[in-house]
Amino acid sequence: MIAVFKTNVFTPEDATQLVNVLKHHYPLSCINFDLHDCDKILRIDGGDHLPGEVIRIVNEHGFSCTELE
Repeated sequence: MIAVFKTNVFTPEDATQLVNVLKHHYPLSCINFDLHDCDKILRIDGGDHLPGEVIRIVNEHGFSCTELE
């Protein structure tokens, strides 16, 4: 399952930090950001992630995150 989220992550350093945090929670998932996209896309592929949980984790680190359909 692939989940796609719109975020307000702008720097590669912040993206790397969040990927590391999310990989701790979802080690079997492929997680990456597309900071060149206007929506600063976060993609999570595979694993047993729950969109609400991903949003909560990103929000707890000071960033906005909404699931795109």
